[in-house]
Amino acid sequence: MKTFYNPNKEEWSTLIKRPNINQEELTQTVSNILDNVKRNGDNALIEYAKLFDKVDLDTLSVSEQEVKKAISLVPQELKDAIQVAYYNIYAFHEAQQIEEEVIETTPGVKCWRKSVAIDKVGLYIPGGTAPLFSTILMLGIPAKIASCKELVLCTPPNKNQEINAAILYTANLVGISNIYKVGGSQAIAAMAYGTESITQVYKIFGPGNQYVTKAKELVQQNGIAIDMPAGPSEVLIIADETCVPSFVAADLLSQAEHGADSQVILLSDNQNIVEECLSELEKQVVLLPRKETALKALNNSKAIVLNNLEECIEFSNEYAPEHLIIASERANDLVDKISNAGSVFLGNYSCESAGDYASGTNHTLPTNGFAKNYSGVSLDSFVKKITFQELSEKGIQNIGKSIEIMAEAEDLLAHKNAVSIRLKTLSDD
Repeated sequence: MKTFYNPNKEEWSTLIKRPNINQEELTQTVSNILDNVKRNGDNALIEYAKLFDKVDLDTLSVSEQEVKKAISLVPQELKDAIQVAYYNIYAFHEAQQIEEEVIETTPGVKCWRKSVAIDKVGLYIPGGTAPLFSTILMLGIPAKIASCKELVLCTPPNKNQEINAAILYTANLVGISNIYKVGGSQAIAAMAYGTESITQVYKIFGPGNQYVTKAKELVQQNGIAIDMPAGPSEVLIIADETCVPSFVAADLLSQAEHGADSQVILLSDNQNIVEECLSELEKQVVLLPRKETALKALNNSKAIVLNNLEECIEFSNEYAPEHLIIASERANDLVDKISNAGSVFLGNYSCESAGDYASGTNHTLPTNGFAKNYSGVSLDSFVKKITFQELSEKGIQNIGKSIEIMAEAEDLLAHKNAVSIRLKTLSDD
């Protein structure tokens, strides 16, 4: 990690930049994949599986037999752990259901709103170097609570045409049966446009690398909704003299191991703390099985010493991190100053891994600064809000004149007449 000491605010715009690959080249590559899948359906998906995943697929869909086999292969200890996460995530998201109130805005005019599930949703689950079965809980549970009618899950297979057993176990636990062996941007294309095997969906969820994120961005332009821009993972940690440096180092590495294009940021008002945390990081990184991946991510990462904690919060709000950890015994004193973050972890024992797996909050979060204007996935992500209104005779009489005046001022006389004809009927009666 590169270290910066008290950079002036003019430099912050450079320091908050994420690692990126050539956008023009990325867009062209992904556009070609989307177009091929749109035109050639399953054949294109099988072609890309051979090219990218090095696997010759006999079929794209996962059979019941494969699911049953996977369930038998998952250790009971892992099943129990997944159940703990399931209950916590379910409890947190179930509590997000709200009974909408009917409001009488004017006597005789009633307005209300109703949450209605999105009928068909697609879930993308990364499954390459890190099979993210936890993401199935994060997406499948709120989808089920919302009562979405059809869930489609895409995830890449290994070279033996197999899906990770924990992914299939978790999908079955949540109640997802439409599972397909498709990864990468081609999976996004399949769910967006539909193929011979895969149903077209109305909204696509799930994290992924820059290719997956770009695919979601491009299909959104064609009318398919997405959860949010959710690319490479990132964490920003604000640490003061009350932090535990070994904890901070472990949290930095927990994000760095996600991928070479991930980024971690350490902020502090104390130079000694930064040095202690980086020393701990050097000790811990060599012990990781994914050491090479973490080291590449650390090359894109930064440690920054600022003048005080207020500046650290200000920098964090500019960066708008996916995950924000405040490693301090005084973390709660800073809560009201946080305006831009996907999910926040307060204090020395609130590790980001808790949110990734089992605390209950959702780990599908905006990255790359999009926490400035996007929320993480929640129950609301899986529903539409439909508004209703009901006007009685008294209601149209109470607001009719105002509508007529406004419509005439906009030169929309048919709008005016829709009111006038009703008022006249009531007047004649």
